[in-house]
Amino acid sequence: MEWLVVLVVALLLAVGVRAEVAQMFYIPSGSMLPTLQIGDRIVVDKLSYRFHAVQRGDIVVFRRPPLEQADYADLVKRVIGLPGETISAVDGRVEIDGRPLNEPWLPRPLPPTDPSPLDAPFSLNRPYTVPAGEYFVMGDNRTDSADSRYFGPIPRDLIVGKMAFVAWPLSAATWVTALCVVALLVLVLLTVSRRGRRRAARRAVQGERGPTAAAVR
Repeated sequence: MEWLVVLVVALLLAVGVRAEVAQMFYIPSGSMLPTLQIGDRIVVDKLSYRFHAVQRGDIVVFRRPPLEQADYADLVKRVIGLPGETISAVDGRVEIDGRPLNEPWLPRPLPPTDPSPLDAPFSLNRPYTVPAGEYFVMGDNRTDSADSRYFGPIPRDLIVGKMAFVAWPLSAATWVTALCVVALLVLVLLTVSRRGRRRAARRAVQGERGPTAAAVR
């Protein structure tokens, strides 16, 4: 019974963590090269945006927007334009509100950021103002990324969460994080197990005292 309780608690923790705290996603395409490689597995933090706003430069996973033609249920891109900002592509560089955007996350030499061939206001053939509550996202592989230049900005309610770290292939930082998570889970399981043993011991003691007290009377 004790181990059954431990397993149930562990299962509930795993389901709760996946639904509300963090989830792992697979990278199937090269739109985020060289930051994310094809086949990488990333852990996405679902909790942090409850405490602070989406920020420029964040790598986010979001559900497929209506105008996206890919078969993927979820996509990963980097946030470039925030609500209310005017974004444009000038001579292959991104400008925000008329000022060149510093993009340290892009490879060197800088790949050109060109408008899409679509006849749409968000294609960046001309300056575009991001609507309130929406975000303009792009892939780091600017020459091979179907992003907001093709399907438009994404509303906040489509964002699943922010990338926390690359879980596979493993790096030194990932090992440290994984060990901390495992240690936390082990601590929780040991705490639950210890409390279960204490309750069982108390019940056993109370059971032994019951007959003795009756005999005294």
